Amino acid sequence: MTATLDRLAPGSTIGILGGGQLGRMLAVAAAELGFDCVVYEPEADCPAGRVAARCITAAWDDQEALAAFADCVDVVTFEFENVPAPSLAFLEKRAIIRPGLKSLQLTQDRLVEKQFIQGLGLETAPFAVCNTLEDLDGAVAAIGLPAILKTRTLGYDGKGQFRLSQPSDAAEAWAALGGTPAILEGFVPFDREVSVILARAVDGSFAAYDVTENVHQGGILRTSTVPAQVSDALGDQAVAAAAQIAEALDHIGVLAVEFFVVGERLVINEIAPRVHNSGHWTQDGCAADQFQQHIRAVVHWPLASTKRHAPSVVMTNLIGKDVDAWADLADQADTFVHLYGKRAVRDGRKMGHVIKI
Repeated sequence: MTATLDRLAPGSTIGILGGGQLGRMLAVAAAELGFDCVVYEPEADCPAGRVAARCITAAWDDQEALAAFADCVDVVTFEFENVPAPSLAFLEKRAIIRPGLKSLQLTQDRLVEKQFIQGLGLETAPFAVCNTLEDLDGAVAAIGLPAILKTRTLGYDGKGQFRLSQPSDAAEAWAALGGTPAILEGFVPFDREVSVILARAVDGSFAAYDVTENVHQGGILRTSTVPAQVSDALGDQAVAAAAQIAEALDHIGVLAVEFFVVGERLVINEIAPRVHNSGHWTQDGCAADQFQQHIRAVVHWPLASTKRHAPSVVMTNLIGKDVDAWADLADQADTFVHLYGKRAVRDGRKMGHVIKI
């Protein structure tokens, strides 16, 4: 079968940049719709590579391998935003990329991302650029404490983040970053954290899942619960903000927006231009989960229903040795176990998740 009018037919091949658990679940969703996947990942024996039709193991800057990857796929997507932008720019000349380079580049740098959000008239935490220790001292004086010092790039799951509670913390935090460009973000005294998982199609239409309430521990998502404890008006406002961001990026695929809820205010924390941990509950909570929705968007199929078919859903991450309880969890009829096939168990490493309905 071949593609017709830019809509890819079953039997076409989707390229996935990144071989972690998100790539793995995307490949499974693609297979269920009749597509093959080729994964591109620098590390051998990756979780996504073991469920895909093929895995190309090569460095991000290997242009010969990237060109071969582009030649054997019909469309390219990515599982995380730390794919080097030059690699995506190289592929963009050879293949259809969904979402595009703009979504990737903007969300790779926390400073650029926050400036973009504020440019849309949406609220973020107060922030300041920190290129030197003197910048950090000035930012502390201007923003106040407590505050969070974050690397501008490559941070996730609490990595590259340091909480400053008193002025004397600044020098230690700056030394720990090793002079990496950073921003200081003022602490937001939030009531709860929520997220919106939204998919945008090639024609500009979008579909959002129910607003999700999230709890983090040690900078890592621990649980996501639906429905979130927010008013209908605030939920509608969160979805509208996410849709506004997706439209401004001309984003194709799933997009996640994390918010702090402060009374009836929404403060945007982060954007993720991809499927997201806080959307995993959709796997057993909805007829079409975020992974199928993303695949449908990138192959130019109509988006599916986001209707939730359980009164409440709770997703819990299995972090490190939590995964050792898999047998007990599997014994529970209302609990669905999703494991990522990672070979080594490490503290702070996401090994899987469970969904309780």
